[in-house]
Amino acid sequence: MTVIDPRTLREEPDVVRASQRARGEDEGVVDKLLALDTRRRSAIAGADNLRAEQKQLGKQIGKAAGAERDELLAKGKELAARVKAAEAEQAQASQEFDELYQRLPNIVHPAAPEGGEEDYAVLRHVGTPREFGFTPLDHLELGERIGAIDMERGAKVSGARFYFLTGVGAQLQLALLNMAAAQATANGFQLMIPPVLVRPEVMAGTGFLGAHASEVYHLEEDDLYLVGTSEVPLAGYHSDEILDLSAGPRRYAGWSSCFRREAGSYGKDTRGIIRVHQFDKVEMFVFCRPEEAEAEHERLLAWEEEMLAKIEVPYRVIDTAAGDLGTSAARKFDCEAWVPSQQAYRELTSTSNCTTFQARRLGVRYRDEDGRPQPAATLNGTLATTRWIVAILENHQQEDGSVRVPEALRPFLGGLDVLTPR
Repeated sequence: MTVIDPRTLREEPDVVRASQRARGEDEGVVDKLLALDTRRRSAIAGADNLRAEQKQLGKQIGKAAGAERDELLAKGKELAARVKAAEAEQAQASQEFDELYQRLPNIVHPAAPEGGEEDYAVLRHVGTPREFGFTPLDHLELGERIGAIDMERGAKVSGARFYFLTGVGAQLQLALLNMAAAQATANGFQLMIPPVLVRPEVMAGTGFLGAHASEVYHLEEDDLYLVGTSEVPLAGYHSDEILDLSAGPRRYAGWSSCFRREAGSYGKDTRGIIRVHQFDKVEMFVFCRPEEAEAEHERLLAWEEEMLAKIEVPYRVIDTAAGDLGTSAARKFDCEAWVPSQQAYRELTSTSNCTTFQARRLGVRYRDEDGRPQPAATLNGTLATTRWIVAILENHQQEDGSVRVPEALRPFLGGLDVLTPR
C-alpha cells in the first residue's frame, strides 16, 4: 500500500517539503523517509546479493566432495545466517518506512492557499443576502413551528446532536435528495445506495483513519467502521481492479446515511441540525485519469452550484487553505450558504481532488496508452445533505413563520409551494 508516488519523494523531495509546510505539518518527516528509503533499498540489495551468493554456493556444493564439501557446507551455514539477518533488516526497514509513509498526507495543489482554517480564499459570491423587514427566526424555531424538526425527542432517544425529522421535515429531506439524485443521473452519474459499514482497509485507504480517526465510529466486535460519507464505500467499490477509462471518467452518486462522532466540537453548533452525528447525503464520486482530474474538479463544483441555484440561496465559493485540507485532498472548494440567523456563511458542499492518493492505497488502476496499469485519480463532491434544510428554512422564511418552497423543489414535494406553521 503506497500513498504519494515514491519517485516524487526521491526525485522531488522539495515538493513534498513545501506541501508539508503549507499544511502546517512536519517537513522533517521527508528527511526521515528518505533515510529510511535508502536503508530499505540498501537492505534489499544486500539481501539479493547474499541470496545470489547462496545460490552459487549451492551449485559448488553439488559438485564438491570430501574436505572441500565440508568446508563449503560450513560456509553455506554461515551464509544462511547472514541471509536471514539481511532479510530481517530488510523487513524491519520496509516496515518502518511503510508506517511513516502511510501517515504522509497528499501533496497540496500549488494553487491552494497556505495557512489554516481561516486562511481560505473567497473565489466568488453568488446572490445577495436578503434584507428582512422583520426579525428572522433560526432554522430550529422555524422547523418546530412547521412541524419539521424534533430535537428534544431526538436527544431523549439517542442523546445530544440527534434529532427526528418529522412530517414536512422528512418530506423536505427526501425532496432535496431526490432532486440531487435526478440531477446526478441526468448528468450521467450512476446512482448507488452503498453499505454504510466498511472494512478497516477501505476506511484507511480513503485517508480517514489518520488525523481524522477520532471522527469515525468503530464497531470493535465486528471491526467495521460507520462511514461519514459515501465517498468511502464508493472509493472502495473498485479496489484492486483495473478500470477501462478509455471512454472517460466513471461517475457515481452515492445516497447514504452518514455518521460522525464530531469529536472536538464540544460547544460548537449545539442548537439545531447544523452539526449532528447522523445525516443523509447524496455524494458524487469520480474515477478518472490523473490528467483529467483538474477539469473534473471544476465540473463537480459547477454541478454543486447548479444544485444551489435550485434552492435559491445566496452563497460563496472558497478555495480551502492547505492546513484545513483532509489527508487525501490536494485541493478542495467549498460552497457556503448565507445563514441569516448567524449572519454568516456556512458550508453546504465541498468538492475535493484527491489526485492518485486514494487509488494508490486501494489499488484502483487503469491502462495507459501503452497498456500499462497506472493509478487512477479520484474526486468527490456533495450534491445535497440534511444541512441544506437549514439554509432553505432560514432564507425563505416569511413574517408569519411560514416558509416559501423554492420553485425547483416543488415538484419533488408534491407541488407544495409554502410550508405553513401547524
